Amino acid sequence: MPKKYTDEFKKTAVELVESGLSQKQVCADLGISKSALQVWVRDAQLEERGIEPVGDAEGRREQAAMLKRIKELETENLILRKATAYLSQANLKLGGQSPK
Repeated sequence: MPKKYTDEFKKTAVELVESGLSQKQVCADLGISKSALQVWVRDAQLEERGIEPVGDAEGRREQAAMLKRIKELETENLILRKATAYLSQANLKLGGQSPK
């Protein structure tokens, strides 16, 4: 029979992972399974984005795919922001002249 953990315990475990500890270390320290911790971390990531975690397997797969796509888009956004900043600086060094 699976153990029941309090919401506070789950929140603490997720915070430890987010602070930089490995999931393996958190599992060993708290005596929990890796699969349980992974579910808690994924649920916390979904809730941060305003998405209500679902319980069924198909819904979890869809939500995992959504999280993956969100992370890809965030990475693309970061790259575009850096490229824009770089190109803006390059334009300033030219003195506002258009490149030839």
